[in-house]
This record gives sequence, C-alpha cells and structure tokens, in this order.
Amino acid sequence: MDEKRYRNLRVFYYEYRSEFLFGWLLLAAVVLSYALAPLIPAGIFRSIVSPIQNTAIITVTLINTWAMFRHNNGIRVRRIYAMIMASLAVLMIVGVCYRMSVNNELRPAEGIFSFEGWEMLGGDLIAWFLLAYPSELLRPGWLTWKNALTRLLPVIVIGVIDWFVPWDLRWLLALVLVVWIVLLFHHVRVYRKYCEDNFSSMEETDERWVIRYLVMIAVLGLSYGYLSFIETPTRLFTQQWLLFFVLVYTNDQVIFRSKPWIEQADDEQANDDSLKSEDLTGANADYRRALEQWMDTEKPYLNPYFRLTDMRQVLPMNRTYLSQFINAEYDCTFYQFVTNYRIEEAKRLMRENPELKVQQIAEQCGFSSATVFGRIFARETGLTPTEWIAEVDNK
Repeated sequence: MDEKRYRNLRVFYYEYRSEFLFGWLLLAAVVLSYALAPLIPAGIFRSIVSPIQNTAIITVTLINTWAMFRHNNGIRVRRIYAMIMASLAVLMIVGVCYRMSVNNELRPAEGIFSFEGWEMLGGDLIAWFLLAYPSELLRPGWLTWKNALTRLLPVIVIGVIDWFVPWDLRWLLALVLVVWIVLLFHHVRVYRKYCEDNFSSMEETDERWVIRYLVMIAVLGLSYGYLSFIETPTRLFTQQWLLFFVLVYTNDQVIFRSKPWIEQADDEQANDDSLKSEDLTGANADYRRALEQWMDTEKPYLNPYFRLTDMRQVLPMNRTYLSQFINAEYDCTFYQFVTNYRIEEAKRLMRENPELKVQQIAEQCGFSSATVFGRIFARETGLTPTEWIAEVDNK
C-alpha cells in the first residue's frame, strides 16, 4: 500500500474511530444474541429466560423515564423521550400480559412462540415510539399529536385490513418501518446543513448520535422482520436482547448529551434596517473585504462558541442573508469558513511556537478539545498535527 493511501486510511480512521467502536459493539450484540438463542432449551426460555428479559426491559424503560423527567433541564426533546419510555413500559407490560393469556388459554399448543401479523404490528408500534425521539430532535416542534398519528396511520390501516382479510401483511408492515427510517435519514442531512450554516463547531450537534440511533433501530427492525418468518422457538431471546441493548445505550447517550444545538437556533427576526437581497447588488465586494478584515484583526473564530449571527457586528444582515452571503462568496458553509481560519491559525502557532502542546494549540484556536482539533486538522490537511510539525521541521 502506497504512503498516500495509507495516510488517507489513517485519517479516515482518526475521523470515525468512535463510529468504529460503536459498530463493533453493535455487531457483538447481534452476533451474541443469535449465537446464544439456539443454545437455550425452549422450556428454560419460557419459564426463566423470557421473564428475566421482560423484567429487565421494563425496568430499564422505567429507569429511563425517571432519569429523563429528573434530568431533562427544561429541554423539550428530553421530556418527550421520558414520555416515550413511559409508553414503552406500558406497552411491554400489556404485551407480557397478553402473551401469558395466549400461552395459558388461547393457543396452548403454540404458546408464546407464535409470531403472526399482530406481533409484527406490535413491532411497528414499538418502532413508532422509538422513532419519535429523533423526529423531534431533528425538527424541534414537529412532534405533535397530529403529526405522530399521521405517521402511524399506515400501520393502523394495515392492522385493520389484516384483522378482516386473511392476508399475510408482514412484509407491508416491514416496508412502513423502512420508509420511516429513510425519511429520518433525509432529515439528518437537512439538520447537518442547518448546523453547518449557523455554527462554527459541529461537536455539540446530534448528527452522528442520531445516525447511530437510526442504525440501531434499523438493525433491530431487520432482525425483527427476519425472525418473524422463521420458527426458531427462542427467537424472542434475540428480539428482547437487542431491544435491551438499544434502550441501555440510548439512555446513556441521551442523559449525558449537552443541549442540542438545533434548540439554540437564533430566533431573532430580520430588523427593518437589515439588508435585503436586493440591497446587496454591487456591494458584495465591500462586505467581503469588511468581513475578512474583521476576521483577520479581531479573530472572532478563536471563540469556540462563535456563531453566524455574530457576524452582524460587521454585516448588518439577518441570519438567512448572512448564510446566503457566505455560501455564495466563499462556496462553503459557515462551519467550513470558520474551520479554515482556525486551521490556518493553528499552523501559524505550530510554526512560531513549536514548544506548545497540542492541547494548548487547540484551546488557542477555538477548538473544544485536543481530540477535536486533531481530528479536524487530520481531515483538512491529511496529516495529524504531530506529522505536520515533523514535515515542517524537515523542510
């Protein structure tokens, strides 16, 4: 492997190493669940393992509910997550009671191992609850009862048809879940574009976390769909294990995440004296010169919380036109525009002050940490800060 390709692979890993760790963790959870399921005797699973799993899931959802209500810090999306967890706990309790009645009275021959359309319907209902969280996170205020029930409408229609018509509609129910997830991935792209156009740091955004969350739901849904078409007696072990993994991992991430950037969106409206698009004709060069002079002399980008609207100190435009101005004049987002300045400042510091540590350089250039600085520097230059300094010294 040539040096350039090797370096690119290193930079790629440096950028996404946390995703690699998450991927291996999720893969281990899936493989372990599928490997252990066939080893469990059906009788032991019915009498011991399944009750333990159900109890664990219900306990986790109740703990999640308590933790989110206690530590929501007034953030709407966390309150919604708490309500989702409470609803899931109720749904799981109802499901356990129903399975017990099915096992003891209605279908004693098949017991809890039957997997029919109504169970796939239950799986979509669980997914509906789980996907409500990223829907609100990506589009604050979108999650209303009207929008939530509209999303659920296809599942209700399919359920009604399945009740009256003896058709196998499980694939159709699986398709609904796929459409939900695809739509949310589209909203992730819109969310990222919004953040890049408004904030100088992407570290506090929820883009990567939402992608991880959606991947977990997709894996859970694929596994759920696959297991619905096979007759392995202990398949419920896999479903319950993966759901438990999703709930535990999600609760840890949600509790310790800071307030989402999107909820800090600038609410100010354009003032009457703000420049409109027609006012910019022929003036872009002047405004560009004023902006670059301000960036060079005042260096506002050294503030890690530097935002697009801070540019109103030199450009009297509202947020929309500021974003359009940066996109048009520099062919990049505000985030990339500021990152370029920070990287150049870091290079200057490393050339003039070789004794500075990476942590000190990161702090002085507006990066939130040495890890973030190293990752972004490697992505932008193809070299880690240490490698870049070594190359400069060799010249």
